[in-house]
Amino acid sequence: MNEPIILLVEDNPDDEELTRLALADSNITNQLVVAHDGQEALDWLYCEGQHAERSPCLVPSVVLLDLKLPRVNGLEVLERLRNDTRTRRVPVVILTSSREEQDMMRSYDLGANSYIRKPVDFEQFTHAIKELGIYWMVLNEPPPITRI
Repeated sequence: MNEPIILLVEDNPDDEELTRLALADSNITNQLVVAHDGQEALDWLYCEGQHAERSPCLVPSVVLLDLKLPRVNGLEVLERLRNDTRTRRVPVVILTSSREEQDMMRSYDLGANSYIRKPVDFEQFTHAIKELGIYWMVLNEPPPITRI
């Protein structure tokens, strides 16, 4: 069995680095795959485009998904994941700075497992990522993996 993977879909390099540091600080050593826009995330998940040679056996244990992304936004990524039987059960945590209630409602309507607003404060952001990593990678019992 492969080591559980976290797929982080994040276009902000500062938030990416903070996420890396917070996970490391929490001793969450799982492989972190980063997609910098929605299309790259979809390509990685479905072994397409620049990721066509990637093993379809590598399925993330959780997707940390920003909403405001270039090329394909986070809601479109979430909708595609939930409409495909291969990825329908992959846990998706929306991790966004959006304060729009409609974004939260739409995320849950599309099947997000959780919606977390990114704290602006460095320490709060780090704490939120630590808790997120511990819950999804240690405590949560994931569904059986469906090969993509």
